[in-house]
Amino acid sequence: MRTRWLLAADVAGAVALAGAGIAAVMVAGRPNEAPTPIALLTTILAALLLAGRRFAPVPALGTGVVVAAGCLLAGWVPGLLVFVIPFLLYLVAATAADRRTGWTYAGVCTVVLYACALIGLEGGWLHPPMLLIAAWTAMSGGFGDAARSRRAYIAAVEERARRAEQTREEEAERRVIQERLRIARELHDVVAHHIAVINMQAGGATRVLERRPDQARTALAYIGKACDTVLKELASVVGVLRQSDDPDAATEPTPGLVRLPQLLDDVRAAGLRVDYAASGTPRELPAVVDLAAYRIVQEGLTNAHKYGTGHAALVVGWTPSVLSVDVRNEIAPGRPSGAGNGLVGMRERAAAADGTLTADADGDTFVVHADLPLGDV
Repeated sequence: MRTRWLLAADVAGAVALAGAGIAAVMVAGRPNEAPTPIALLTTILAALLLAGRRFAPVPALGTGVVVAAGCLLAGWVPGLLVFVIPFLLYLVAATAADRRTGWTYAGVCTVVLYACALIGLEGGWLHPPMLLIAAWTAMSGGFGDAARSRRAYIAAVEERARRAEQTREEEAERRVIQERLRIARELHDVVAHHIAVINMQAGGATRVLERRPDQARTALAYIGKACDTVLKELASVVGVLRQSDDPDAATEPTPGLVRLPQLLDDVRAAGLRVDYAASGTPRELPAVVDLAAYRIVQEGLTNAHKYGTGHAALVVGWTPSVLSVDVRNEIAPGRPSGAGNGLVGMRERAAAADGTLTADADGDTFVVHADLPLGDV
């Protein structure tokens, strides 16, 4: 629809220009003016070239230059073509693929028309009509190139803005995915350990309820304690997800190795024998390393309790640059040993602290080993 309106406007403009040109031709003649039939033909041609400029600007420019050159060589001023050719040249330069193309058209048109005027019209090199033709043509090419450069600059700016917006959206999406993974990992670490222990204690209480009610009471007491602990940790995680300006968003400190003794007491109370050893000199840890070490120990001991024979060994080693965590347990017959979200979560924890983690079976023993760089605290 827009193309039709533009074509209608071009045709209307061409008709108006042709009418004005024909009226001018019918007025008394001027020096160097072509005979009336030639003047009328050049006027009509100028109007046609103007009407078709959007569809074939280069052929229209070439046709106009050739006809105008012929008129100049014959000693005639080419009427309306003097005004239409610069307009066509402006359009060609403005829509050219690059600067060189636009200036090439401008240079060729200027040289051809100036040379033909110099040959066909009376006057020297600096005769005003000669200079007017050259200046008018060259300026049209320059204006067209300026329009092309401005349009290219605007397009480049818009493209950069679009890419920047796309990059921001991709970055926001990436952050959302990372946050979802972090929340999922945190919830798994908080819930899986305690729920696994609760499940085992509930099974044990069911088996000894009638024969040894005192042991059943102990198991149920531990279940209550574990439920209370997991609820507190869940409340802590939910608190972190609240708005920072929420007055009720206060949470307990992030778990770290300072809570390791409590964790060992809990897993031992749940029935897992843990041999714990530490080497080196403990030091203050970066928060991300402290949390990663605690969660790796927690998940490693949970897996040892679920899939092992009831015995595990934990070694925490301190060096000036690396904190190492080593969890070993014998694999119970028929139990899985190398898959699950827990192992994925431990690897992600280690990677988040710029460390490494391996988890694999070594014969009948499953080994989880992590090296976490301490950096500068």
